[in-house]
Amino acid sequence: MPRADASLRTQIWALLPLRVFLGGTFLYAGLSKILDTHYLDDTSPLGVHAQMLHAAATSPIGPLVSFAAEFPTVIGLVIAFGEVAVGLGALLGLFTRIAALGGFLLALSFFLTVSWTTDPYYFGADIVFAAAWTPLLIAGDAGLFSTTTRLRTAIRRRRPNPTPDDERRILLWGGLITATAAALGGGVIALARITATKPKPSQATATATNSPKVIAAVAAIAVGSSTSFTTPDGSTAYLVRPSTDTFLAFLAGCTHQGCPVTPAGSGFRCPCHGSTFDGSGQVTAGPATKPLTKVPVQVVDGQVVTA
Repeated sequence: MPRADASLRTQIWALLPLRVFLGGTFLYAGLSKILDTHYLDDTSPLGVHAQMLHAAATSPIGPLVSFAAEFPTVIGLVIAFGEVAVGLGALLGLFTRIAALGGFLLALSFFLTVSWTTDPYYFGADIVFAAAWTPLLIAGDAGLFSTTTRLRTAIRRRRPNPTPDDERRILLWGGLITATAAALGGGVIALARITATKPKPSQATATATNSPKVIAAVAAIAVGSSTSFTTPDGSTAYLVRPSTDTFLAFLAGCTHQGCPVTPAGSGFRCPCHGSTFDGSGQVTAGPATKPLTKVPVQVVDGQVVTA
């Protein structure tokens, strides 16, 4: 069995960076869900229930997603704790191939639901995560920084002849280590959130200039419609007219990861990860949590201009 003191030129080290990245990412994702007050809230547009209902409309496994949406708390907890288990398994080398299989299935399910409408497909991260788990699924951890290997070695030193009880002991100790690590990780994240008392700066709006820019004539924008324009600093934005006397403008960048949103009905939708926003820029479906960034506008002599 390869050891951690093997030469860095040994091939067993090749997958370690990928293992650390995938394990850390899934662990963080799972703990973030568990500690998110919106995640299991059926009434919140940011909750897992709302996200499943939204994904069911376009997913190739829509009927299955709709059925799962009837049990949002159970499914939400399975996803969150599944990510925690997968992350810890990869990081600690606990049944690494099983952890990789779990990570692959989770990423594949996200691709078939949340990221299915991403166009082009390579803009979505979930399909990349699914592919990234396959090397660990095939090769495992090769005994490198492997808790399972260490447990098996320690037990066999005491009992040279392996028995089924030895494997059960390995499983029990592995579960205890996983639970302890998850509790410590959750405590660190919770403490970080509690102690972060410094208020966050309010979301920045587009920078105004001394010379207002004409966006469009009032008569050219029908009530309920929108039009794209470029802000004075060169950013893409949308002007909407929800009522006769009201004009609103928002930057086109999704507040989740910056992908350009597009008009969808009376609001906007992010094609990358499925976030949606209403006509006032407020989030109606995650994973975005913040409203679209406003661009100040005003009406001057029959023209809508930047303020």
